[in-house]
Amino acid sequence: MFEFLKKNNQVDLIGVGDLVVDTFIELNDAWIEDDNPQKTRELCMRFGDKLPYKNEVTIYGEGNSINAAHAAMRLGLKTAIISDLGDGALSTECLFHLNRSGINTDNVTRHISKDTNHNFVLRFKEDRTILNHHNEYDYVFPKNLQAPKWIYLSSLAQNSLAYHNEISDFLKANPETKLAFQPGTFQIKLGIEKLGELYKRSEIFFCNKEEAQKILNTAETNISKLLEMMKAAGPKIVVITDGPTGAYVFDGVKKIHGPMFPDIALPVDRTGAGDAFSSTFTSALILGKDIETALRWAPINSMNVVQYVGAQAGHLTINQIEGFLKNAPTNYKPKIID
Repeated sequence: MFEFLKKNNQVDLIGVGDLVVDTFIELNDAWIEDDNPQKTRELCMRFGDKLPYKNEVTIYGEGNSINAAHAAMRLGLKTAIISDLGDGALSTECLFHLNRSGINTDNVTRHISKDTNHNFVLRFKEDRTILNHHNEYDYVFPKNLQAPKWIYLSSLAQNSLAYHNEISDFLKANPETKLAFQPGTFQIKLGIEKLGELYKRSEIFFCNKEEAQKILNTAETNISKLLEMMKAAGPKIVVITDGPTGAYVFDGVKKIHGPMFPDIALPVDRTGAGDAFSSTFTSALILGKDIETALRWAPINSMNVVQYVGAQAGHLTINQIEGFLKNAPTNYKPKIID
């Protein structure tokens, strides 16, 4: 029997979601335009040319839920992941990295004749564009898994609807396990109707403002109303982030706004900032902290992640977060809103 399945060794948080390799390519011969009908920012490069780039870095063992498990581990929680890989050299590197970092990988499945997910992240100035591809694995939720305290569910491939139902069945059979749900692209497209049971079962639900509008199929822009609409879908606690304006939380009783923590330097790479925020917020609650404390911790970890290339190098310990809090601006405080 796997060590972490023993009754006296319950896992605090299991991250469930796709595992990826990220290759970061820093561009120096590109530009940004917004001369399109939607006025969205576009990364532009010369077509049909050879373009120089500054550097390239490959990082193994990332992915939304894996990043969340890593951040929680750095905060002192016992973590594991349930994920899927191909059978080549990339998968070996991923498992080596994760095991070395202290994340349990006993329930990572390697699929014969399948590739490991490999993203290419085009970095330009302070932001990035991600070229991603989800391999479609034959997802199977582990049998006889001892119930963890929490499951953190995020991005999976588009063939995973039945797998979501397996996760839902597991949660029904183990009501003591709480769910933190941060939907990825495909899960957002599925919407509330097909994933309704997971929304209802969520202890905490995370998304940004634009994602909330897509999930709810609404043009509503008022954050307070979006919080109420998302809460009506079932989650106990709803967290909606809105870029520089910060994060908004609704627990059914009160709505709270938490500001961003100011950058200590210009961002290097924004990959994983949202994962760090959501995981740190969740970890604070697992550790018995209140929502206000969670809203103070989470932006600090998110801020520090963007100072590094990759989603995990900037994850902080509790002592490091408390160190930032000691020197925080006087206005860095969550506030009740209408």
